[in-house]
Amino acid sequence: MLPFKRALRPLAALLLAAALATAPAATAHAASAPSRGWNDYGCKPSAAHPRPVVLVHGTFGNSIDNWLSLAPYLKDRGYCVFSLDYGQLPGVPLFYGLGPIDKSAEQLSAFVDKVLAATGAARADLVGHSQGGMMPRYYLKFLGGAAKVNALVGIAPDNHGTTLSGLTNLLPYFPGASDLLKTATPGLADQIAGSAFLAKLNEGGDTVPGVRYTVIVTKYDEVATPWRSQYLTGPDVRNVLLQDLCAVDLSEHVTIGTIDRIAFHEVANALDPAHATATTCASVFS
Repeated sequence: MLPFKRALRPLAALLLAAALATAPAATAHAASAPSRGWNDYGCKPSAAHPRPVVLVHGTFGNSIDNWLSLAPYLKDRGYCVFSLDYGQLPGVPLFYGLGPIDKSAEQLSAFVDKVLAATGAARADLVGHSQGGMMPRYYLKFLGGAAKVNALVGIAPDNHGTTLSGLTNLLPYFPGASDLLKTATPGLADQIAGSAFLAKLNEGGDTVPGVRYTVIVTKYDEVATPWRSQYLTGPDVRNVLLQDLCAVDLSEHVTIGTIDRIAFHEVANALDPAHATATTCASVFS
């Protein structure tokens, strides 16, 4: 048993390093950096875009770094755009989305209420990357969010859990490793395929009535794996593979949500389907 115990920390470190290696880089001043025009609580939705957009960052992300490109993209198109921090662990700055996901969903619930109160809108649209595309489903299903949300757009969401390119398959060979992950980073443990959290989230179906769902994925995803597990099943669901829109798009898990304007164009289409236009490789210039 001693060799296994000694291996627990290296394995946990390996899983952590694999995720960190694909996380957006954060700087010491990121959390206090200017938001370039979003998170403006004086913004009032227009007739063209009557719902505020709430951006939900991914694991190891935060309300600024994850959205340095997408937030201005949407703001420039006339949306009131807001983003939140959630899933903070004590003593861990900048890298969020690590706390228990059900508690993170409670933070999202409170934030949506704040945005709706400030903007006067009846409902919001949610756009999330990675965990941020999956976690809101808990809010919709268990915390009354379906009455307050019109659409959820998930970019590379780990809707049915992840194997992290097979690394999680090593956990059974290291007794105690799963418990260590749950204790140190419960938000990571909740995202492993087969977790109790995901079993509860997906029991009885992927969707709830009254909400439109769009899932945007890349076949080169190395974090939310296998990539087809990101898809949802149910009414009012549209699953989109980025490479069906532009075969030469090589975005992986991070870039699809942080810099890929082809994915951004699909986000805009999902937010305003009545005025959607075809997404192609040329969308990088739109």
